[in-house]
Amino acid sequence: MKSKITRIINRAKYAAIGAAIGAGLGGIISRNAASTGGALGGLVGAMVGETSVGVKAAYRKVKQKSPSE
Repeated sequence: MKSKITRIINRAKYAAIGAAIGAGLGGIISRNAASTGGALGGLVGAMVGETSVGVKAAYRKVKQKSPSE
């Protein structure tokens, strides 16, 4: 349960960061580009958040296994 909550929080955190960056960069061009940049940035951020949690969990599993296994 804890890992599921951690995944959800990380996904939301990275999605918010990605949306802010995308909207900021798009805002340099126009209002419509800011909206599109925010949406795309949020999508990319959510994917990064999901992937980073998966990689961390996989690393922990490998690290916990003993050399004899």
